[in-house]
Amino acid sequence: MSKDIILKAENISKQYRLGQVGTGTLSHDLNRWWHQIRGKENPYLKIGDVNDRSTKGSSDYVWALQDINFEVERGEVLGIIGKNGAGKSTLLKILSKVTAPTTGSIKSRGRIASLLEVGTGFNGEMTGRENIFLNGAILGMTKKEIASKLDEIIDFSGCERYIDTPVKRYSSGMTVRLAFAVAAFLEPEILVIDEVLAVGDAEFQKKAIGKMQDISREGGRTVLFVSHNMAAVRSLCTKGILLENGKIVFEGGIEPLLNLYLKSNQNRNYWKGEDGDKSMRLLNTEIYNELRSKNLKNTDLIHIVLKFEIGEKFKDIVIGATICTPTGNPIVGLLYNDYNNLNEILPGTYEVIFTIPSCSLATGDYEIEFNLSIPFVKKYTCEKSNLSFAITAESDYGNRFYVENSLFLNSIIRPNWFNSINKIN
Repeated sequence: MSKDIILKAENISKQYRLGQVGTGTLSHDLNRWWHQIRGKENPYLKIGDVNDRSTKGSSDYVWALQDINFEVERGEVLGIIGKNGAGKSTLLKILSKVTAPTTGSIKSRGRIASLLEVGTGFNGEMTGRENIFLNGAILGMTKKEIASKLDEIIDFSGCERYIDTPVKRYSSGMTVRLAFAVAAFLEPEILVIDEVLAVGDAEFQKKAIGKMQDISREGGRTVLFVSHNMAAVRSLCTKGILLENGKIVFEGGIEPLLNLYLKSNQNRNYWKGEDGDKSMRLLNTEIYNELRSKNLKNTDLIHIVLKFEIGEKFKDIVIGATICTPTGNPIVGLLYNDYNNLNEILPGTYEVIFTIPSCSLATGDYEIEFNLSIPFVKKYTCEKSNLSFAITAESDYGNRFYVENSLFLNSIIRPNWFNSINKIN
């Protein structure tokens, strides 16, 4: 059976010039034109650094995207994930035809509706109602078609009281609500959603994800979804691509995609103290379940591993970890507390394992902040040693532990959290 391809990206690359806009570009434009009339290749396509925002390059040109190729079938929900600066938003802008690629082409069948930034496509001086008709006209719909969907759009957005107020007076959350409702209900064949849903509140995010599931499964329409919320990507998307430094490093199923992404977050350059300081060094951090998989369910027994090396004898060190929300709010503090073993710790390589019992963490995204330090003297961990991970629900279990624990209102329930330390050599 032949595939029903609705969107195809072929050899997409996007190059940008760094620095202030307009500085020295006239000579480059003339050079490009001179090469073009002689039938030669653009000379600036042969230069440029890889899109790595954390390093200083040697060229004024950078490749935000390089050689991007993929196909999307009708009815698929494609998740696009990657670190900040990986090229996700640039790719969506090209797919939405907001900007043109430097090389390559986009082939699509049908209307594309985009929700890339708060207020994209809205006129701030016009009312919410007027903007609905404006956006519908841009999508190629008639006034009658828009009017037939108007009540549904307003009801879904939850902005009925302000629908005849200029959009410039809306909060960012209200603007996103209305923009998403317009994009979803005016029935484009391809819906492109960037991270903007994170601006909305929890209730709206849940409604928006449910609506995207409905339009893909029941309406047979295609959704391209960029998010740092791994739980949302897992529940919504049917396949995905992982971008790294402007290149696709993986394309395929959601579970292997998220495993690879979470693993890539753990390949960090650890801070090893000041130059010449070998008294204590952080070597590695890791998180996995009993099967040594990084695809963590809320029913898994979870192991958090901290490996470090000590170059001299210490009488007192702190070994701990804090589980936080993505915004940095601490939830659980873990501390190695068997001080009989740490009363005098000898030089060598050690591995501390913190074990979290099953059904102790709710579904969602988390971050671990590690603490390896000499009290009141020096800390040997920093942000580079932090780990990101996601907890998803077991299909037949969900977050049931909340219900079970709520039955014991007159007792204090403390899960049996424990830890261990092992000297490797």
